[in-house]
Amino acid sequence: MQRIGLRGIWLIAGLLVAVVPALWMWGFTVDDALISVRYARHLAAGLGWRFDAGGPSTDGVTPLPWPLLLAPLARADALTVLFRAKVLGLLSWGAAGGALGAAIGAEQGAPRWAHGGALAVLGLSVPVAAHAVSGMETALATCLASLAVLSARRPLAVAILAGAAASLRPEMAPWACALSAGLALAAGRGPERASGLGLLSLVPFGVCALVRVAVWGRPAPLALEAKPSDLAHGLAYAGAACVVTVVPVLLLAPVALGRCRRAMAVALAGLCHLAAVVAAGGDWMPYARLVTPVVPGFVYAAVLASGQARPATVAVRTLAAAALAMALVGRGGTGGRRVGADREALVRAAEPVLAGARRVASLDIGWVSAASDADIIDLAGVTDPIVAALPGGHTSKRVDGTFLLERDPDVLLLYAPTGLGDGGLEAWREASYPRRVEARLADDVVVASHFVASSWLPLGPRGAGYVVLRRVR
Repeated sequence: MQRIGLRGIWLIAGLLVAVVPALWMWGFTVDDALISVRYARHLAAGLGWRFDAGGPSTDGVTPLPWPLLLAPLARADALTVLFRAKVLGLLSWGAAGGALGAAIGAEQGAPRWAHGGALAVLGLSVPVAAHAVSGMETALATCLASLAVLSARRPLAVAILAGAAASLRPEMAPWACALSAGLALAAGRGPERASGLGLLSLVPFGVCALVRVAVWGRPAPLALEAKPSDLAHGLAYAGAACVVTVVPVLLLAPVALGRCRRAMAVALAGLCHLAAVVAAGGDWMPYARLVTPVVPGFVYAAVLASGQARPATVAVRTLAAAALAMALVGRGGTGGRRVGADREALVRAAEPVLAGARRVASLDIGWVSAASDADIIDLAGVTDPIVAALPGGHTSKRVDGTFLLERDPDVLLLYAPTGLGDGGLEAWREASYPRRVEARLADDVVVASHFVASSWLPLGPRGAGYVVLRRVR
């Protein structure tokens, strides 16, 4: 009875470590969350898998199952659906946090303070908290990945859960395979059985690839073509992610890891994931989104390894990770919690401005899709295979005035992060547009002769906003 009570305490501790920081970061979101929401709303309305209600079917969501999972929640306006997606993420991560706490409490061989310290470091990892409530698929992927690690003594469950996580985040496929095979070996399964489980974990990833080939003619997500990157960016991203998530500091114990087969399997799978992220070129979203799903598993591996290490070294690593976390928070690491309120205010301000528009061109399309039901010309190519195939990255596609006019927009939106300047709206071409697509269009004489600045949509309290250009007919 006492043991059951103690396990319950650890479960509650894990739940609180997951939920409380996530609630603190509740205001965080990313623009792409609303892209998935629009696909889900169209699925719920019976319009099929398409970003524009009257447009073609396009592969604009990298986590292929995510719009299907959102569809039952999607019979509402976009911001309401986003709220529901955030709640779903919070519940998913809360469940995983509780399971993680219970599993940590059940482990023997290390001091309880070491277990508690590892959980506390997880609670200080802002990226984990932020992406739990971003409204993206990341929270569910984190939940599945965490449960896969916690199922170490049931290799079949590991393969199923890890494979499900990889269906939501394609770059997690190498991690899923390495984790399934590694934990099977650690559980005493033979090499053939371990290899089979590794291959089994790749089945959901393979199914997603086959669906993409059958429907859109390519196995990889459209975002891979729309957002090309390079190894240098991927290395920088992975290195920064190991710092800002702080938990990897707990695993700087190669000798202790080598003495615990389960911990080593989790750590090696994590290295495979980092390599995959490097190969993918990283990501543009804040808070290390691509690395976050494997971070809770690192906590469990650190707890397993702590039983094989000297208490003093465990304490040093725990304090170092906590100090790093506090330093990052002190430097404004939780500033992202204001993003959601700023984005919602932008959507509300844009609704009357975009009313009546048939087609809107923009580089940021998530919030636009929440503010208007008009067709959207995606200047980044994330939802548009024609734009995605153009040379350049997702903020530097070779879109010019002639190409734009061929797509026949009523409205063009340009993001100016430092505002309009002294010239005001009339001098919109003189504003600073750091993203190359928008800078090129602002300098284009074809755009200047066919569009007129009609209004300014502010974003946040620092002067940023969007110039609204209306087509002159």
